[in-house]
Amino acid sequence: MASGALLGSDLTSGEKAAEAEAASEASEGLIGIDEVQKALNRSRASVYRYTNTDPRNLNPPFNPRKLNPEYRSDQKDPLMFHPNEVARFARDVLRIKEVTVEVLNSPSTATQQLLGAILEELRVIRSRLDHLDGRPADLSIRRDQQGARPAA
Repeated sequence: MASGALLGSDLTSGEKAAEAEAASEASEGLIGIDEVQKALNRSRASVYRYTNTDPRNLNPPFNPRKLNPEYRSDQKDPLMFHPNEVARFARDVLRIKEVTVEVLNSPSTATQQLLGAILEELRVIRSRLDHLDGRPADLSIRRDQQGARPAA
């Protein structure tokens, strides 16, 4: 969902941890090996050498000297990286002064389209409710105004 993000801002370790946790909850905005390779201007093999992976441990602990991928639930899952982690690695380890990682919008999914339709419907409802000026908001008052209806 992010677009054109400029990375490399100075974050405290607590902010980095919070950001990593938020990124693990939503996979949007994560980048793969190919994008990391382009951002760092390094070979694919170099990117794999930089990456903090361990065949015995699916999610090794954070290593400040390595490029740390996002958490994976299966060994077969592709390595995905948060753009700020790539920028941190480039700045702190590779000593690259300026790193720009661009995250493009992902194509709209059926879920996003459905949520957009729901949001639009809620806006219409809200608009109609806002136009009910002077009308009672309490349903019991409105029922009393219309008179008693026979019970079914």
